Amino acid sequence: MINVLHAVLTSRLAGLGLSSRALLQRDAPGGLARPGCTSANGSCHLLRCADGWLALNLARAEDRELMPVLCAGGELGSYAAKHDAIALRDRAIELQLPVAITGESPPQDLAAPVTACVPGLVVDLSSLWAGPLCAGLLARAGSRVIRVESVGRPDPTAQSSPRLDTLLNSGKSRLPLDLRTEQGRSILQDLVSRADVLVTSSRPAALARLGLEPEALPHLNWVAITAHGFTEPGSKRVGFGDDCAVAGGLVHWADGSPHFMGDALADPLTGLEGALAVLAGQRGLIDMAMSRVAAAYAARLA
Repeated sequence: MINVLHAVLTSRLAGLGLSSRALLQRDAPGGLARPGCTSANGSCHLLRCADGWLALNLARAEDRELMPVLCAGGELGSYAAKHDAIALRDRAIELQLPVAITGESPPQDLAAPVTACVPGLVVDLSSLWAGPLCAGLLARAGSRVIRVESVGRPDPTAQSSPRLDTLLNSGKSRLPLDLRTEQGRSILQDLVSRADVLVTSSRPAALARLGLEPEALPHLNWVAITAHGFTEPGSKRVGFGDDCAVAGGLVHWADGSPHFMGDALADPLTGLEGALAVLAGQRGLIDMAMSRVAAAYAARLA
């Protein structure tokens, strides 16, 4: 199945100067394990519930600290086995945990792989993998990309995955800003007012605190990369590449159990599709949900 994915990606990457293997690769301290019922980075776990399967991603220290609350003091696997997947997912969502039921997301409509509309100025306000990849691919296509780097909340990718950081960001200008200050937010707003494209990976409430809202920026093509959608009902949900891949059903089944197909697949796939949407001429708010992109790819591999 992973070979079929590489074939699909090769056709969609044409003209962007990147191979499918380079697109999907990430370096990590100590390396990555072979994915199975646990993700390659060891943080996301596929759990058998009473009526199906659920992915829970414990990527952050605060997520792990919430396990006694989620499981009423019990062991995670045993607790999940006694509860329905929807009930456990909804409780995890209330706790702001990255969680997903296998195959719960509908598919995203994917743009044709063309490079007809290369924007001039792109502002990259994103972090981690999907958003920076989207902006990096636009830089490869010929756009001028300015990467805004938050002084108060730096992107950890440069430290955790330096080779990936080079791949994503080497073609961009870097602008450090302290977005906690009025001056930093003012500089950002001025820059965005002159941009053709804004790439973000934050939820709407966080961006509104920076003075950035789609309705106030009608000139802008805004690639909003989130876990489950920039608008309701999924806009308040947290998610990362592995759990979002599971939400889209982008898993390998063996002996009745789902297994992760690769490393955080929803991240690079969504970064690619965000760039392709811009290059194909989509305008306004381009709502790129990682779970929906994963579902679109799962449908193509079926």
